[in-house]
Amino acid sequence: MNGQTGNGSLGAAFKTRLFTGLLTSARIPSMEGGYGAKVYDQIYRWKDYDGETRRLKEILSAHGKPSGTLLDVACGTGQHLLRLQDDFTVEGLELDPEMALLARERGLTIHLGDMAETETGGQYDVVTCLFSSIGYMETPERLHRAVKNLANHAAPGGLVVVEPWFAPDQWYDGYVHMDTVNEGKLKICRMSVSRTDGPVSVMDLHHMVATSEGVETFVTRHRMGLFVDWEYVDAFEAAGLTVEKDAEGLMGRGLFIGRKAPAR
Repeated sequence: MNGQTGNGSLGAAFKTRLFTGLLTSARIPSMEGGYGAKVYDQIYRWKDYDGETRRLKEILSAHGKPSGTLLDVACGTGQHLLRLQDDFTVEGLELDPEMALLARERGLTIHLGDMAETETGGQYDVVTCLFSSIGYMETPERLHRAVKNLANHAAPGGLVVVEPWFAPDQWYDGYVHMDTVNEGKLKICRMSVSRTDGPVSVMDLHHMVATSEGVETFVTRHRMGLFVDWEYVDAFEAAGLTVEKDAEGLMGRGLFIGRKAPAR
C-alpha cells in the first residue's frame, strides 16, 4: 500500500477525482458513486492485506489450488491481487470506475462491472470475493445471482471463495464508529452510526478530508444484506457448488469455500 501521502499532487487528485460536484444537500451517493480510491486506501491502512493473503494462499493450497488463474470479484484498488500475483495469474472485476482505474494504474488487469451480471469471458481456477463485498447484493435473490455468476467464472474443479458480511445477530443499531488519518498534508475523519432497514445494514459514512487546498466533506451510503449461513450455503448449492465454511477466514468473518464439479 502506498504510504506517500505528502506529495504535492495528492490535493489535486482529490479535487478532480473525488469532490467536484460530488455532494449536494439532496444527494447521498452510493458506494459506486464516487467514494474515492485514494481515500479508500488511506482509510483502510489498518487492514492486514499481507497476512490475509498469506492465509488465503494457505487455504487455496490446502484445497489443491496453490497456483493457477484467479479472478478477484469486487477487487477494489487491487490490494489482494497485488499480493496474489506471485503465485497466480490474476484479474479483477470492480464496479467502481475510480477503484478500477487505480488498480489498472498498478499494472493489474481489471474488468468493470457488477458481480451479479458481468461476464469477463474467461474461466479461472479460483474466483474470490473478499472483504465482505458480497453483502452489497442486499437481497437473497441478488445473492443467488451473484454466486451463480461467480460459479460460472470458475473452471471445472475450480474454487469459489466468498468472505461474508455480518449476520443479523452480529449487527447492532446505534454503533458509533470513527476512522482517522493524520498525515502531514492529509487529514481524514470518517464517522458513522450503524442502523438497519429490515434485513439490510445501513451505514452513512460521513467524511471530512483536509489537504493543502482546503477541507471537503462528503457522505457515502452503504446498504449490505445481513445474511445468515444457510442463505450462503443455499446460494452456493443452487449454483451447483459443494460448499464448506472456514469459521475464522481471513479476518474473523469466516470464509465460504465452494468447489465446482470437475469436467467429465
